[in-house]
Amino acid sequence: MRQPIIAGNWKMYKTAAEAVEFVRDLKPLVAGARHCEIVICPPYTSLEVLAPALAGTGISLGAQNMFWEAEGAYTGEISPGMLSAAGCRYVILGHSERREYFGESDEIINRKIKAALINGLIPIFCVGEKLAQREEGVTTQVVRKQVTGGLAGIAAADAARMVIAYEPVWAIGTGKTSSSQDAEEVISFIRGVVEELYGPGSAADVRLQYGGSVKPGNARELMGMSNIDGALVGGASLDPVSFAQIVNYPA
Repeated sequence: MRQPIIAGNWKMYKTAAEAVEFVRDLKPLVAGARHCEIVICPPYTSLEVLAPALAGTGISLGAQNMFWEAEGAYTGEISPGMLSAAGCRYVILGHSERREYFGESDEIINRKIKAALINGLIPIFCVGEKLAQREEGVTTQVVRKQVTGGLAGIAAADAARMVIAYEPVWAIGTGKTSSSQDAEEVISFIRGVVEELYGPGSAADVRLQYGGSVKPGNARELMGMSNIDGALVGGASLDPVSFAQIVNYPA
């Protein structure tokens, strides 16, 4: 049985002090949530202050990106070992904003995924098509290429413990949301690609999230789909009340 996972991606928002205040407000709102795993992915500057603030809460800490090398002359980059030392369990890799603004290719993302796994981090591996690609009817081709490229050379056991987030680029931060049925269709396709690569066991174990303007008002419907195992939440994760409402979607 796959445990649903709700992760908040704060992007470039919140100072360390604001992050601690957020967690203080969130904790009582999700104290009874045992049905899903909760992850918060703040900016790097808040990781070390949030690790003790989250201790004992059952809420996991994640980072939004990392470099693939263990150390070296890579100005401005953060290594997998640094994330582990800061208390991270998860790391978001391959987000569309990294692909678009920083030129990250499938090959680069694959190197990061391998480095994360070697260092005991669980990748939240993002894939998704742009609006023009969807309108051209090539969504599955785009998503297949991203999934197979990102997972190249990854062992079946490692793939099974990853999280793959389907985030249609046209729905990120736009207020537009893929219908629950459309999201289920693409996520079911992704599970099928994982099965082609690794067999039914890994496909049954890997957790697949939906991301793209997830809000309290649509969380229950999205989470009701048989192949959707969670949500990667952007803007709505910046407010503790709205994020808690998403976490508590069965209520």
